[in-house]
Amino acid sequence: MADDVHLRARGLRKSFRLGATTLEILRGLNLDVRRGECVFLCGASGAGKSTLLYTLAGLERPTNGDVHFENEDLYRVSAARQAELRNSRMGFVFQSYMLLPELTALENVALPGLIGGRTDRDRAAELLKHVGLADRSHHLPSELSGGEQQRVAIARALANRPTMLFADEPTGNLDSKTGGEIIDLLLGLARENKTTLLAVTHDTNLAARGDRVLHIRDGLLQDS
Repeated sequence: MADDVHLRARGLRKSFRLGATTLEILRGLNLDVRRGECVFLCGASGAGKSTLLYTLAGLERPTNGDVHFENEDLYRVSAARQAELRNSRMGFVFQSYMLLPELTALENVALPGLIGGRTDRDRAAELLKHVGLADRSHHLPSELSGGEQQRVAIARALANRPTMLFADEPTGNLDSKTGGEIIDLLLGLARENKTTLLAVTHDTNLAARGDRVLHIRDGLLQDS
């Protein structure tokens, strides 16, 4: 793999059985994402954007094909190695925030470090400050707005200093103004930290702020 290719997929296929019917979602697509690149995946509802993202992140095994992340074949390494890569090298931001309701913002951000055997509340506090929530660190998710919860989720995704961020419709539950702010925050943090970003969005206007936009149609990718 070329040194500047962070993530590579070849011949990626994914199908699901629905009764007697087989639904082919990904149809042998290829993809290279360069280190430090901010790429957005767009497409119609049901086109397979999230399926592709999860497959590329090692969360959804493909029916056929290979995914290489930092020169490692994600679906040929052990489950333990996959988990290690996801915890130490990847960060995840989801549409539904996925915050633990009983933990404060600070505790949610510190959680990836705890899972990895580290406790760094100072870094968690610094990240909350970086996303504009220094004064909300001791609030529970229920005490935060949707935009604030997503900022906490972004801070959490950066807790272990990942080399790549995966974001699945990070603005899907937000109004357009807040959604734009969240995309600007994600892009700013990714570029500041030289972190590769791969994000799914249905909003082509937001996607245009990245370095490259890919459209998934009929199970294949097309550059815009």
